[in-house]
Amino acid sequence: MSAGYHHFIIEQGATFGQTLTLKDSSDTVINLTGYTSAEMDLRETPESSSTVATLTTSNSRITLGGAAGTVTLAISAADTANLTAGDGVYDLEIVDGSSRVYRILEGTYSIRRNVSR
Repeated sequence: MSAGYHHFIIEQGATFGQTLTLKDSSDTVINLTGYTSAEMDLRETPESSSTVATLTTSNSRITLGGAAGTVTLAISAADTANLTAGDGVYDLEIVDGSSRVYRILEGTYSIRRNVSR
């Protein structure tokens, strides 16, 4: 499976949540049962050595939905409040039971500034 492309908008001080459903080229849901982990790093640029935020199955910011083929991304309002407004890049990888890594999504993101306090 090759990586798709998407632009995410993350609002400072608001809960961020997105559920993705993975499908193959014939529009059939991809069963993620047996996939063991996932990671999504947000960086200012592809060359940045530090991350703006990291979402993983280990830190509960990513949940894999097994037979439903879903990948749910979540960042709490308290955590988005600490993000600096701006734009950057990310990619999202999942790992199957045989430790094969699949890069399923890439793209850009914008963190929009919170005005209400």
